[in-house]
Amino acid sequence: MNVYVTGVFWVIGAAIAAAVIGYLVRRFGWDEGRRDNNDAAGQVFTIVGGLHAVLVAFVLISLFDAVTATREGSYTEAEGLVSATWSAEALPGDTGEQVRRLAIAYATTVSKQEWPRLVDDGPVPDTGWTQLDQMRRVVAGAQASDDWTNDRKKDATDQLWQVYQARQTRLTGAETDGVGSVMWFALILGSVISILLPNLFGGTRMAAHLVIVSTLAGTIVLLLYAIYQLQNPYAGGVNVHPDAFTSAISRLG
Repeated sequence: MNVYVTGVFWVIGAAIAAAVIGYLVRRFGWDEGRRDNNDAAGQVFTIVGGLHAVLVAFVLISLFDAVTATREGSYTEAEGLVSATWSAEALPGDTGEQVRRLAIAYATTVSKQEWPRLVDDGPVPDTGWTQLDQMRRVVAGAQASDDWTNDRKKDATDQLWQVYQARQTRLTGAETDGVGSVMWFALILGSVISILLPNLFGGTRMAAHLVIVSTLAGTIVLLLYAIYQLQNPYAGGVNVHPDAFTSAISRLG
């Protein structure tokens, strides 16, 4: 099902559930002194709602930054791969051709084998590491006879080091990014408390009260749904694609 349609269903479902709960509380709950509770309940709601809003905002910003860093990191890794290949073409012998073949194989491995595993949180094979190490060995074994080829060799080595760092960041981030179980517990429990607290307020008409609690519930669930979609940059609503590596293959091929 489309991510937007699913989100609309979640928001509408939460709004309806909150409205039903609000109606039952108003219809069958204890009503005596409800107006007198407004000041105390308002202070509690301000504290709880404020803390929950800060937590949600912190998680959303962190996940959005992680998605942006993932997309930029993929281009950094692919650009380093292309730059290393171009520098290796100036080295003697068949060094440039070997590096080019290995670079194409590495980009293919990342886009065809590793990316599906990143999407479903499966184990990533070691093929990419092996290919990257082979490229490093080929460049290190090239014989540079003058300053210009020495510079190209050093530049190719530096670019491969950049690829290594970007790859390490990508794989480490795939394992550590996201929202842990403790954080989800705090987010969900805080959301439930924030949605239920307005039922302690008095003074509003039934219709106005139901609109307030249903709107609050729909908004909070919408934010939780956004967090759920952002927690894996390679899947869900953001769905970062390996476009950088497919582009690198076309440039190297």
